[in-house]
Amino acid sequence: MFHGSMVALVTPFKDGAVDFNALKKLVEWHIAEGTTALVPVGTTGESPTLTHAEHEQVIKTVVTTAAGRVPVIAGAGSNNTTEAIRFVEYAKSVGAEAALVVTPYYNKPTQRGLIAHFAALDDIGLPIFIYNIPPRSVVDMLPATMGELAKLPNIIGVKDATADLSRVPKQRITCGKDFIQLSGEDATAVGFNAQGGVGCISVTANVAPKLCAEMQAATLAGDYAKALDYQDRLMPLHEAIFAEPGVCGAKYGLSLLGHCAEDVRLPLTMLTDATKAQIEAAMRHAGLL
Repeated sequence: MFHGSMVALVTPFKDGAVDFNALKKLVEWHIAEGTTALVPVGTTGESPTLTHAEHEQVIKTVVTTAAGRVPVIAGAGSNNTTEAIRFVEYAKSVGAEAALVVTPYYNKPTQRGLIAHFAALDDIGLPIFIYNIPPRSVVDMLPATMGELAKLPNIIGVKDATADLSRVPKQRITCGKDFIQLSGEDATAVGFNAQGGVGCISVTANVAPKLCAEMQAATLAGDYAKALDYQDRLMPLHEAIFAEPGVCGAKYGLSLLGHCAEDVRLPLTMLTDATKAQIEAAMRHAGLL
């Protein structure tokens, strides 16, 4: 169920509010373009600036609109275990197929604390992907710790945004070959799959869903020459989108394609003209404009 190109879906805004009509249209577009799973209200979904009510309504809207055609992995992370439990329970109640839970940020738990946090979420009964992104959370879940969590029935995989390709074989050893390893970093996604990964939760897929889906399909078919051709087209876009915070770049790219406004919430700001020009050039290089 969980493989290929999965989009770290943006949350579109209009006049400061969530634009649910645009969100529904994005879901339909992604499914038509070959996206294999939808991941709402992660970092790219601007979860830090959504209210709890908005967070939950976005998940419900995506699940309802997808209507079982592709799985939904609902963002449900928090540095407060009680709050994370609430989000995972809600995702389960509305029919999400899994939850994406980031390692608790800011309060810097120990490895023992990470195990306790995820063990509490495991009890809810919804499949969970660990989201390991040390540059943002300042906590790195070590492969040995992940291996302990992989023994739990509902801890089924990881979104690995360490950009360390050696983590994939290390986690195959500690977690087992059936543990679902997904890249969380577009620029290294091809190499990630070569090491044993089976997909990517992608920011670039917001703007180039078809290209990302076809690139992932090539890697899973073992055709890395074809995958490299796609990556050559996409690499400037990976870099351009992250010249400033990725959600800002993704929303600007989507605005050029007419899918949603480029609006973000403070403390994020609109892109500089230089970054906009870089994204436009990268989209032309990829054949999107």
